[in-house]
Amino acid sequence: MGSKIYVGGLPYSATETQVEELFAQHGTVQSAQVITDKFTGQSRGFGFVEMSSPNEAEAAIAALNSTEMDGRTLTVNEAKPRAPRTGGGFGGGRSDGNRGRNSRF
Repeated sequence: MGSKIYVGGLPYSATETQVEELFAQHGTVQSAQVITDKFTGQSRGFGFVEMSSPNEAEAAIAALNSTEMDGRTLTVNEAKPRAPRTGGGFGGGRSDGNRGRNSRF
């Protein structure tokens, strides 16, 4: 088990400092991050916490999963590795160099 933890169900008002303080009760927190919308800056209701050791991460998960923070039930578990992103490039998958134009030649 790694030491990076996923935290879902965060109140939209939760700050990184509040999340760090919550997890610090169960070990040394290396970092705490609340994910925000890139356009509005509003919290998306989840984040990640990195503990200094896998044992501390396990203890925090066991203690905090299904608990409440400001009336919202937290989902706390081991973070899964980020999947590589594919596609989405220019051209929409066409390989004829036409870029979507209708051409007879």
